Amino acid sequence: MINQLTLIIGANSDIGKAIATQVASLADTGLILISRQAIDEKDTVEEQNSLKTKKIIVKDYQPQSIDNAIAELVAHSELPISQVFVCNGILHSDKFQPEKRLEDFDAQAFEQVISANTLTPMLWVQKLTPILTRKSPCKFIVFSARVGSINDNKLGGWYSYRASKAALNMMLKTASIELARRAKNIKLISFHPGTTDTPLSKPFQKNVPADKLFTSEFVAKQLLTIVADTPIDHTLSYLDWQGKSINW
Repeated sequence: MINQLTLIIGANSDIGKAIATQVASLADTGLILISRQAIDEKDTVEEQNSLKTKKIIVKDYQPQSIDNAIAELVAHSELPISQVFVCNGILHSDKFQPEKRLEDFDAQAFEQVISANTLTPMLWVQKLTPILTRKSPCKFIVFSARVGSINDNKLGGWYSYRASKAALNMMLKTASIELARRAKNIKLISFHPGTTDTPLSKPFQKNVPADKLFTSEFVAKQLLTIVADTPIDHTLSYLDWQGKSINW
């Protein structure tokens, strides 16, 4: 019997699909999948769990579209949401690559990166909080990156991506302080998945050791274990794929 929900935003991403597939095997948990594109009908989630899965397609991640998605989510079920995964993010596109030097920095590319990596996740935190503020515990996971650590920055480069993840961490930290006062049931986790074999990392995999290039399935399994083992302690946790804390 379903008595709780898992919400995955950016559900059409490789890691989002892998999380959904593993959650689909849980008898007590339903799925709500939000993405900007239709989820592959051949997805394992569809095959195994069609009666437990609600799909919501949004045209973009602007505030109005997010509001509409949340209204549809609320209308779909009154069950508590026990887990939220925000899997959105961008590192490069067909028009720009991560900067190797100062001369590569481009204002328009920076705006795209910080919009996707910082603004979009925070809009979801802001707009979901009112419906998560219940007695039921909820763990809210946002995909960050180790390169967002100011302390860990030893190589330089990647100005926009580093800045967007550092800004995301600061905003999540600030939100965690507020939620500790007004929504004690919510636990925020900023998660670094490691280098995962997805389109995001594809151009940068050449020098990654084989044992450090993870499958989406491995990352999803690690993350779900970490989430289950992390207590609701009214703080923000900044964790890597091993469950180890990352220095800010």
